[in-house]
Amino acid sequence: MAEKDETFKAALMESDVLLPDGVGITVASSFLNRQNIKKIAGADFHHYMLEKMNEQSGSCFYLGSSENTLSKIRERIKEEYPNIRVETYSPPYKPEFTEQDSNDMIAAVNNFQPDVLFIGMTAPKQEKWIHAHKALLNTKVIGSIGAVFDFYAGTIERPPSIWIRFGLEWLGRLVAEPKRMWKRYLYYGPAFVMLLVKNKTKQTFKSNP
Repeated sequence: MAEKDETFKAALMESDVLLPDGVGITVASSFLNRQNIKKIAGADFHHYMLEKMNEQSGSCFYLGSSENTLSKIRERIKEEYPNIRVETYSPPYKPEFTEQDSNDMIAAVNNFQPDVLFIGMTAPKQEKWIHAHKALLNTKVIGSIGAVFDFYAGTIERPPSIWIRFGLEWLGRLVAEPKRMWKRYLYYGPAFVMLLVKNKTKQTFKSNP
């Protein structure tokens, strides 16, 4: 997607940290660079930050998803992480936000001034919105974690741990949500493989002119 969407690509390349959230990235690192890296899922990052904020009596803000999902998140945080102050905001569901929509979201976040801002609007929408507005947001850490909102709320089940252990979390999500996930895995998956092969071929020609 980033190869076709320059704004999305810029949002990724200009992030402070990119987590290898997907087995495809770990495979690509090994295939192209002979560098073995460990997958760090958005759910792992989310859990780590909640543990840290609970220890420090910090605060978190959840921006995205439905009010039903956000309500379940607030309830679970209150039960599992009592030391965390939490606030949420459900933006309107639309392909693109208006300037007023974005101003309302920024105001909601800045009124609370969270230590950590979690954003769940699905990719590439969430990354592009963060990239365009991060300088205006009064928070220390911004993490785009997408489906983790639903996983944590329990509105969508994360695939079983054995699937995750064997690098098949993508398959579990495809089986659970075929209408929503088919294009990501059955169209963009093969396209990603072709990009890897193309880049590997370029590397080979450069090393063997």
